[in-house]
Amino acid sequence: MTEIGPFTAADIPEALALWRVTEGIGLFGDSPEAIARTLERSPGLSFVARDGGAMVGCVLGTHDGRRGYLHHLAVARSHRGRGIGRALAERCVAAFAAAGLARCHLFVQRDNPPAVEFWRHAGWAERTDVVMMSKTLREKG
Repeated sequence: MTEIGPFTAADIPEALALWRVTEGIGLFGDSPEAIARTLERSPGLSFVARDGGAMVGCVLGTHDGRRGYLHHLAVARSHRGRGIGRALAERCVAAFAAAGLARCHLFVQRDNPPAVEFWRHAGWAERTDVVMMSKTLREKG
């Protein structure tokens, strides 16, 4: 049986291992230390799914005080199609709502059509009214 619980610092190595083998997850600057800082800044917003003690899914939830953000939702290939990804996203969204946030965003890489379809099927809408802009502040690594 799969159980969902809080994402803690002790979960970071397993999460990184899952993200590294999950297509469409970009880990630019996501060191163990950076993930730990994220968990500290946004407590109670990130979750893991475990089956028999093994991590089979995880998601980082953050916020900027106004909007929530989902990062790196991943489910092990062996456990896809069981509603784990949707349950993880719903747990984050519920935590955002409990924190008083009115909207949630996420980013999907354009070359990941299965992820776009997953989010559409889960009731999320693609934004066409904004363009994301980025600036690199330090090199990868």
